[in-house]
Amino acid sequence: MPTNDQPNHPNYRTKNFLQSHVQQIVDFYYPKCIDSDLGGYINQFRDDGSIFDDQTKHLVGTCRFIYVFSVAAMMLDKPEYIDAAKHGVKFLQDHHKQPSGGYAWLLSGLEVTDATNHCYGHAFVLLAYATALKAGIKEAAQPLAETFDLMENNFWRADDELYVDEISSDWSVVDPYRGQNANMHTCEAMIAAFEATGEERYLERATTLAKRVCIDLAKDSDGMIWEHYKEDWSIDWKYNLDDPKDLFRPYGYLVGHWTEWTKLLLILEEHNPQEWMLPQAKKLFDSAVEQGWDHDNGGFNYSISPSIEEERANALGLPAKGGEIIDTDRYYWGLSETIAASGLLASRTGEAEYAEWHERTWKWSLENLVDHEYGGWYRILDSNNERYDDLKSPASKTDYHPAAACWELFQRA
Repeated sequence: MPTNDQPNHPNYRTKNFLQSHVQQIVDFYYPKCIDSDLGGYINQFRDDGSIFDDQTKHLVGTCRFIYVFSVAAMMLDKPEYIDAAKHGVKFLQDHHKQPSGGYAWLLSGLEVTDATNHCYGHAFVLLAYATALKAGIKEAAQPLAETFDLMENNFWRADDELYVDEISSDWSVVDPYRGQNANMHTCEAMIAAFEATGEERYLERATTLAKRVCIDLAKDSDGMIWEHYKEDWSIDWKYNLDDPKDLFRPYGYLVGHWTEWTKLLLILEEHNPQEWMLPQAKKLFDSAVEQGWDHDNGGFNYSISPSIEEERANALGLPAKGGEIIDTDRYYWGLSETIAASGLLASRTGEAEYAEWHERTWKWSLENLVDHEYGGWYRILDSNNERYDDLKSPASKTDYHPAAACWELFQRA
């Protein structure tokens, strides 16, 4: 549980603070996470740093570790982290990558147990290669370009100007589900690819994705980001209504994704400024803190219901709702993205409100989500800010979100 002796950091945006926090994250995982027997990484740790599963190799986890070590190498100037990132790049190439060209979603040891091609997973492949290249790992350059081409030839739909979500292992069957989350992370990866290479095609694609999701699609959901869509990119208001806590596709508006898009829009604006970016970034952030923040216990509620007028709700077979909280859990990633977004907004606008949110979210996270005894971030808390279990890092977590927040803020500190 949170202790009362947390270190006092009066300015969370200093390079020293951000470096020390990333060091604390990496120290929890490294070197235990380096799998010297099978290759790649071990991802599954309990709160005390003990391993509870040394066989599961998740594509997103592998890519996120490459990202974390690449970022840590750049922030902390430690060559051993470059070696750790290269270790992951090799495993990505040798074992996740399949003869079809796609990257397997899940392995048990070295055996592929799920070879489904997920756009979300391939977005992280692109992000991993781009960040490794930024850190000076030149062998990531060719697979970076190849991954873009792979996604272009399989996931991209030019008529929609968006990516499809899921395709079978042999690329023959496209799932009809469409989602913003995979496109959001592809936007993130495209920004990183542009920063790594300077190639305009990545920046143009990132800008297209941001406008399609944050402006065009959002017109049908009160200007906010909805998660789930049908094959024609019309909103699916009922998707996972009966399973609101699905890990990758929960029902409802996710306020953490509103602040994550805030962050991406502000980074994108630095590279390719357009007049709609800052207003939409502010709208998403302001709505997230207004609707999601728990003023009693602190922290963000996870999801909220759509606001649908009675006549339309009846036609859809849904109850008329007005933004009620669906899921009161607090996820580490939502706080991390809000820390990044508030810090970037404070710098971009100079408005005190955003600086105050930056202080508030860092302070609350340090008091509740950060483990000051063993290191790392707890994954999830309930509405009373209590942990459900002692599984700090299930498959794919790796604390990529807080590391990413620190990296983006570090570059602008």
